[in-house]
Amino acid sequence: MKIFFLILCLSVVFNCVVPYVQDDKILQMSKTWADRLGTELCTFGNIVTRKSTVADKYKSADVVFKNVENLTNDIAGNIATMMEQKVAAVERIMDAARNLAVSSSDEVDSNFKYYNAKKLINNLTDPLVEKDEKDETPRAEEFKSNRKLLDPNDNDAFLKEMSQGDERYTEEDEEDDEDEVEGVAKEVIQVSDGEGEILQASQQEAHLPKQDNKTRLNLTENPNFFNIPVNTEHSAVHVPSNVFDGSNGVIQGIKWSEDLDRIFKDNYRADPTLSWQYFGSSTGFMRQFPAMIWHQEPIDEFDCRTRSWFIEAASSPKDIVVLVDRSGSMTGRQKEIAKHVVNNILETLGNNDYVNIFTFSNVTEPVVPCFNDTLVQANLANLRELREHMDGFKTENIANFSDALTVAFRLLENYRIGSRNKSGAGCNQAIMLITDGVQYNYKELFEYYNWKNLPYKPVRVFTYLIGIEVSDVREVKWMACANQGYYVHLSTFAEVREQVLHYIPVMARPMVLQGKKPSPTWSPVYADVTDPKLTNWLWTQRQRRDQKELFLSHRQHPHKHTADTDKHLVHQQKKQDHYGDLQSYTLMTSVSMPVYDRRQNATRVANLLGVAGTDVPVLNIQQLMMPHMIGVNGYAFITTNNGYILIHPDLRPVFQGILKPAYNRVDMAEVELPDDELDPRDFNRTLLEMRKDIVQQRKGKKVMDMKYHVDEMKRLIRGQRYFHYVGIKETPFTLVVSLPDRYGTYHIQHALHKEDIHRQVANKNDISKYFTGDKWKIHPDWIYCKYVTGTVKYNSTEAELVNFLNRMQHEHWKWSHKNTSCDRGLFNSLVFDAKSTNFFDDNITTTPEDKKGHELIKRLGITIAFIATHSGLTRWQDFPQNILPLEANKTRLHFSELHNRAIDEVWYRRAVEQHYTDEGSFVYSVPFELGNDTLVTASHAIFLSKDEKSKEKHRKVPVAVVGYQFYHSALVSFFENTTNRTCVLDRYTCYILDNNGYILLSELEQETGQWFGVYQSAVMKMLVDEGVYEKVQMYDYQAVCFPENEEKNMASKILTPFKHIAQILNWAIGTLLYFVHLVTGNQDYEGTSESSIMSNQPPTKQNEKEFDKRFIIKKTTPTACDKRRWIYELMNYKNTIDSPYNRKWRSDKPFIVQRILYSNLILLVMDNNALKDGEEILDSPVPEEIDYNMTLACRIREDDLPRRRYANCTNFHINESAIELCGKSSILMKPAKLLLILVSVIIISLHSNIDYI
Repeated sequence: MKIFFLILCLSVVFNCVVPYVQDDKILQMSKTWADRLGTELCTFGNIVTRKSTVADKYKSADVVFKNVENLTNDIAGNIATMMEQKVAAVERIMDAARNLAVSSSDEVDSNFKYYNAKKLINNLTDPLVEKDEKDETPRAEEFKSNRKLLDPNDNDAFLKEMSQGDERYTEEDEEDDEDEVEGVAKEVIQVSDGEGEILQASQQEAHLPKQDNKTRLNLTENPNFFNIPVNTEHSAVHVPSNVFDGSNGVIQGIKWSEDLDRIFKDNYRADPTLSWQYFGSSTGFMRQFPAMIWHQEPIDEFDCRTRSWFIEAASSPKDIVVLVDRSGSMTGRQKEIAKHVVNNILETLGNNDYVNIFTFSNVTEPVVPCFNDTLVQANLANLRELREHMDGFKTENIANFSDALTVAFRLLENYRIGSRNKSGAGCNQAIMLITDGVQYNYKELFEYYNWKNLPYKPVRVFTYLIGIEVSDVREVKWMACANQGYYVHLSTFAEVREQVLHYIPVMARPMVLQGKKPSPTWSPVYADVTDPKLTNWLWTQRQRRDQKELFLSHRQHPHKHTADTDKHLVHQQKKQDHYGDLQSYTLMTSVSMPVYDRRQNATRVANLLGVAGTDVPVLNIQQLMMPHMIGVNGYAFITTNNGYILIHPDLRPVFQGILKPAYNRVDMAEVELPDDELDPRDFNRTLLEMRKDIVQQRKGKKVMDMKYHVDEMKRLIRGQRYFHYVGIKETPFTLVVSLPDRYGTYHIQHALHKEDIHRQVANKNDISKYFTGDKWKIHPDWIYCKYVTGTVKYNSTEAELVNFLNRMQHEHWKWSHKNTSCDRGLFNSLVFDAKSTNFFDDNITTTPEDKKGHELIKRLGITIAFIATHSGLTRWQDFPQNILPLEANKTRLHFSELHNRAIDEVWYRRAVEQHYTDEGSFVYSVPFELGNDTLVTASHAIFLSKDEKSKEKHRKVPVAVVGYQFYHSALVSFFENTTNRTCVLDRYTCYILDNNGYILLSELEQETGQWFGVYQSAVMKMLVDEGVYEKVQMYDYQAVCFPENEEKNMASKILTPFKHIAQILNWAIGTLLYFVHLVTGNQDYEGTSESSIMSNQPPTKQNEKEFDKRFIIKKTTPTACDKRRWIYELMNYKNTIDSPYNRKWRSDKPFIVQRILYSNLILLVMDNNALKDGEEILDSPVPEEIDYNMTLACRIREDDLPRRRYANCTNFHINESAIELCGKSSILMKPAKLLLILVSVIIISLHSNIDYI
């Protein structure tokens, strides 16, 4: 008995003591693992990147204070100068157009031919010289040995040498030979010498076949026009689909405007950086230079008169109230035409206009309830809200015109002289009345509200009478004519747009009569010719493609489960923005000016001839913002007078390749996020104060704690930032420069007396030797040196750089020249960096002092080592011995193709920030979506530090980032060897997590790259509670949501008898084809075996329903929304006493956390026996929509952020009362009208029926 009792006691002691011994052991073991792992990885990195050598190379440079105020002024000045040049070009187009119209003849040549952009054919179907498709960087030494040096400052000489061979052209001959060289250059069509291509569309018509129909031109790619084939000797004309290009007015305008080509060409020669120049006529056509083929799919809906640059230049800003009759008579066709009229009115409004829509019968109500008693800014978001609500109004009762007009006049009066006189457009005001008939003219209302101070009538009235047969138009026409408006009678859909656009020149009459030189107007950012209304259509087409693929997949594999497919489709909708998608769109701003008709007969009616303008690509502005001087994690942005973003690194206008619904209505308060915990759209007061100053173009500066996201919005950078801002002269724009506090106010300065290129060349130092080999790239978006003429095209930016390196060897080289644009400071910095990092080409595996290099590289599976510098230079060294055999045949892009943007790369930016956590550490990361042979990227920032004897202790600035990539599988093996496979045992589970909680290493490969909380939510919550991670709230005010479309009520379809006829015809044709199929036995359908995709029996009703339930994709519509996400950050502890690391586990904390030395990683060891089952609800990094219990447009309206009225106001001229032209009825005769109606009805019916099916 005693023996049994002794054994029992020993057993209890063993069970109680041993776990504590084991706990102490695993605690010590995990600390050893973490330290060894971090130390060895850092050692590998130090050897393979040679970071100490890099640091030594930069010791000769100095760290100097960056005068941010001067930098901001310099950038703003450069942008202002560039914009002044564009304005001058537009002024010349405007003056020429006005004078050409005055001198033009009224005769119309019906046989007149012109270059129609839609019908143009490129005569250069085959290039004369085949292009070298292989994109190889030319070597400096090859150019030195194969060609003579060119005159460094004469691009014409460069063209001449390339076109004439070895003829030498020197600076002394420049004046004598200038004309001759220009002539030679114009004869060049396409020449390649391995360095670049000379592209010149000039004088190529000599090669054209003889013809008079003007349908063919020689079009060559031009880098100044986004490599679109163009002809810089001619313009081409675009005529909208809704405009008859054979009408007298259109032909007459096209004919006299042809002489604008001379002005276009003169402008382009004077300023080769000019983008598209154009003249948009009030009749609808647009003449654009240079000529190009017009492509727009699926249908050409472009009309220059609805573009922002035309709208805002054609008239002063306007407040508009649209009144839509919804009485019982406005049903069916009248209702649909009324909605079409409203949509076309909304298309003519811009960000400086204000609008609201009211429907009325016996009562008057806003179509958007939350817009009651107000006008809203006519931005894309608000216009979309108004359009969508127009679909839902019901017709009933009798129209109370008196109430509707009273509501409209009182609202406009409140914005004109009432409590809201500082809101709204503050200039023109108008009422748009849409009805099918008025029985009384309501003269007393107009006298009371609009005729108090005659001849001034503050509100114009435009009336749109809808109906085929209207017995009396007198009253509705009188309303318009008596109130300086315009009357239109509409009976068909086809004429709506053209008739609606008549109001624009009427609003412009005071400006025309005033006769003063108009001020230039700048547009908000927009996506070239892309119509934002196509967003819904493009998304619908994508869903239809997905639906088709799903149907075909089911027919081919009828028993395959669809859960995976459904998840894929849901994932695609939730997929976040990809910055690369933006490449399919060209973001622009435009400057434009109205062109007034000064012809004698036209002055009496104050005609607006049109609008002249030119585009300014956003990329061209960004290139003037000195990103290399601003530095890493700093940026500059530009806002408009409305507070909206023109340029910002976080402007994300594209979602999955489609423009967002409100892509150009992004406020600066929505992208600049203070580091606070306020509720969504409860904007920080300090931020709002700064925004107000910026909108008012006041010069100033602020310091704020901010946060901003990186790496697909899954990580963030926090810290204090300095903001400096100043207005850009003669524009509505304000420039803001934002810099990080710790290193953003310093920059590197090399010894100018030694490193300047001029001095190096004078000392016979060949600077091109620093750019040999093919293991280097420069930032593709920065301007080091380039030709501005657009006549030279290079395969790469490196090829262009090599050319200039050789030209700089010439003794007559000058930095400033009319044909080139160079940044001397950036170029000098690049050469200094190239010289300092030239050793990186040395093979590390053969270097004597790195004997361990080869062994370590092989052991860890390192594939590449790289360095990127502050001047945009990237160098690398490959280790082909570690490239897996299977990978050699893959199409994976090389590191240099994916990561050539230096300071803009995520790994560069994160490494610089990590320096302030641990100066000696590397930042490790893996892709969020794990694939085969996944690579781990490690990066480390090199800082240059100088002691400051007077004021500050020392100054630091990042000069470069070094790094390497290695196989994830090698890391797994290395970790298993380090831990002796302890974590493979059942009791313990080990994870390596990065500083944002993403899994770098797990026992399950599929978890790599994912957020840890997805798999271990309970443990993740404990990590937050223990202070290992801190969660930070982030808002995305540019998000897109996809609400499901509501089922349409088929009873609301107009002309339902025709719908039924169309459905019967569709059924009959389908049945006929089915029986033909049975008779002929045809087994092919669109190239797919019939037996594999469909049954030979028609589906039964029961099967049809079952099929629809399982395989019909829910239709959605992309909608602007706000989203919230939580980002988790590893907390830093300077005091180890407070640190949660290296602590024993407890019953409520079944894990040990160890900090991995010299890294951004932690090691997490969990006790499986102590883990509790169940999941915790966590705030997730996955974005979730914020519910405001109202639409986003209604919520934004509550903010009512201040804006500045920018455009000049001209809304009255005393002579306007003499103009009698105020409208006309439909121009179609009744028989033609009826025929057009019938055709329109059939087409609309069939189209709607197809959509329904």
